[in-house]
Amino acid sequence: MKLTTDDFKPAVYIVGAGPGDPELLTIRAQKLLVAADVILFADSLVPQQILQLCRLDAEIIQTANKTLEEILPLMIERVRSHKSVVRLHSGDPSLYSAIHEQMHLLAEAEIPFEVIPGISAFQAAAAKLKVELTVPGVVQSIILTRISGKTEVPATEELTTLAAHQASLCLYLSARHVENAQAKLLEHYPADTSVAICFRLGWPDEKIWVVPLNQMADCTQKEKLIRTTLYIVSPALKTSSEARSHLYHPEHSHLFRQFQ
Repeated sequence: MKLTTDDFKPAVYIVGAGPGDPELLTIRAQKLLVAADVILFADSLVPQQILQLCRLDAEIIQTANKTLEEILPLMIERVRSHKSVVRLHSGDPSLYSAIHEQMHLLAEAEIPFEVIPGISAFQAAAAKLKVELTVPGVVQSIILTRISGKTEVPATEELTTLAAHQASLCLYLSARHVENAQAKLLEHYPADTSVAICFRLGWPDEKIWVVPLNQMADCTQKEKLIRTTLYIVSPALKTSSEARSHLYHPEHSHLFRQFQ
């Protein structure tokens, strides 16, 4: 992976760093980190270990204490100085990463940009738990959401409404409002529905607890979790081995496996 800045044009590369484990970066994300002139990263959400991939002479800018009004001019100035800029976000940029306004402002300033996807916390959690969140005959939908806080959730997406589907529900950014979240979920999910409480996935101090839904708030408060916590509420967390997909079933015929 011997790349130089010449391999990437001057632009802003919005890169998903994944949940924390450097080995879960995409190959393109690694290539960009190796070659970039400038890296702006949310130091409160992205582990320092990921920066070990960067060039020794790369400019590293921490952004946890900065507003968008401070960050954007930095990116624009560096690109206009013919430098490649990596804007490193935790998880996947398509989820709760506040890139919507960044992209619009970069476009207005005529600054080229590219988005590189990353592994999201719900995917890392399922892998750690060794579960599939869409189990035949049990659950076939995944809902990614949050509860209303400083950022209001539209009325049509209120947690009570979404919980009515009893799907695999992945709840982000909600630890500070866990009692309210639990109450809304209990309106539709059985009290013994399994909940995975996932703290700092992919970080060295990662912790995961699996508890019944009616113990979700107690566990959160006992462990003093207030941020970087994902909840997965799903019947898929407690299923029998009898559930089976049609895809590889011997009685199922498809385009690439016809019965003789």
